[in-house]
Amino acid sequence: MGRPPLKVKPTVVRLAPEDLERIDALEGPNKRAKFIREAVKEKLNREGGQGDAVSRKQSNNSSSD
Repeated sequence: MGRPPLKVKPTVVRLAPEDLERIDALEGPNKRAKFIREAVKEKLNREGGQGDAVSRKQSNNSSSD
C-alpha cells in the first residue's frame, strides 16, 4: 500500500536559490512542496478568505455568456 493521493495538481514554481535554502533550513529539502502548499493556503486565507477567488471566477465566467 502506498500513500493516499493528495488531490493536488503539479505546478512549476520558480523560486530564488536563497528562498529554497531558507525553506530547506526550516523544513528540510524533502518537505519543500508541503511548505509551499501551506504558505500558499495561508496567503490565500489572509488575502481573500476561503474560496472567494473561485466563486468570483465562476461568476465572472457565467456572466460573460
